[in-house]
Amino acid sequence: MERTYSVETYGCQMNVHDSERIAGLLDEAGYIPVAEGSQADLVVFNTCAVRENADNKLYGNLSFLAPIKKLNPGMQIAVGGCLAQKDQSIILKKAPYVDVVFGTHNVGSLPALLERARIEEEAQIEIKEALEHFPSALPARRLSAFSAWVSISVGCNNTCTFCIVPTLRGIEKDRSEEDILREIRTLVAQGVIEITLLGQNVNAYGVDFADRQAFAKLLRKCGDIEGLERVRFMSPHPRDFTDDVIEAMAETHNVMPHLHMPLQSGSDRVLQNMRRSYRSDRYLKILENVRGAIPHASITTDIIVGFPGETEEDFQATLDLCTEAQFAAAYTYQYSIRPGTPAASMPDQIAASVVGERYTRLHEHQQLISLEVNKGAIGKEMRVLVGEYEGRRDARESRLTGKSEDFRLVHFADSSNARAGDFVDVRITDASAHYLIGEELQTIATRGGDAHELRTSEKKTSGVSLGIPTVRA
Repeated sequence: MERTYSVETYGCQMNVHDSERIAGLLDEAGYIPVAEGSQADLVVFNTCAVRENADNKLYGNLSFLAPIKKLNPGMQIAVGGCLAQKDQSIILKKAPYVDVVFGTHNVGSLPALLERARIEEEAQIEIKEALEHFPSALPARRLSAFSAWVSISVGCNNTCTFCIVPTLRGIEKDRSEEDILREIRTLVAQGVIEITLLGQNVNAYGVDFADRQAFAKLLRKCGDIEGLERVRFMSPHPRDFTDDVIEAMAETHNVMPHLHMPLQSGSDRVLQNMRRSYRSDRYLKILENVRGAIPHASITTDIIVGFPGETEEDFQATLDLCTEAQFAAAYTYQYSIRPGTPAASMPDQIAASVVGERYTRLHEHQQLISLEVNKGAIGKEMRVLVGEYEGRRDARESRLTGKSEDFRLVHFADSSNARAGDFVDVRITDASAHYLIGEELQTIATRGGDAHELRTSEKKTSGVSLGIPTVRA
């Protein structure tokens, strides 16, 4: 009898990518994905340890599964990822019914650990402290047929005082350029047209082989891969963001005009206490250089509110920098204590009520900025890639959604039956803080044999040539 599985993922894009590998391994081992609404025979939690609410979410979900497993003794539960790496000695104490605990460096061991736990009727814990092989060699069940993640490095050499990730994922380890490009070409041969390069500090790529320009070179070589239409990357660190990367972004046709550059705080004093190794003027200069080379680039960021010792003046500096930077979007987080980090033992921890109030103010401030930035797109034409998840139809509105080249979410009325993986040219007619609304001009199909088909909707403006290049899948 076939056993079913589900994988629950918390955290960053690296975790999402790891979950694709976990699902691929389970497929290869004979498991099948559970039907929606059914209880799986195996539940895998791929966890995050960056914020406290990830801990609470895991242990809450484990508690929910306890009575279900009691009624179904053959059911198995596995916990992996960063929290498993951190809490390896705690998970089984809190949830003794968990069958397998595995770390970030031994995803490939999961099927064998599950089988061993079943045979021995005893929980298995395997946490490796260092990565031996890149997970790129493992099978994957990708979330999308047209977009894919590609890891170029794992680990991090930075020592940010609020972050536990370097402790859990180790020092930076880079893949060879040849290995990365081989994986990308394989993905393109399978129909992928968009890839996102991943790393804890993606633009530090090359530190292993002492080449400070390695990331820029990699971006340029992605531009030589026929059929690869879109290249993205995340997340860079301002310390390592150099002009050669900006030049590569501007000059490589398939590198998208979007930069996600974590800020964390607009206060130089707080940045110093965070050990972020740059200051606000350096950060703003990077944005100035990017916009000078790529005027239509959109910029998004991460910000932490309520870091220990943050004063109202420090917080105001963050608000002011957001105003000056004109971010298209900011992913904002309330600081939470992570045991084992230097910030956890810093004096002047901020009261939760103050952190919450500042978080709300920042969110409302950035909403107004995002709305104005998005209003600036009204009247412009954008090329949208319809994705499997963004592309689900709203039956009532009869519209599709997808991502523009600059990574904005675009809703548009569907008049030519565009499908996931198609490029659709859209004229923007309205905007909110979170998305754009447009009307379809024309669709370029990218599926299999009809890759060169061009369907023009009735909404195309007469006498206007949009200059659509050939799209190869």
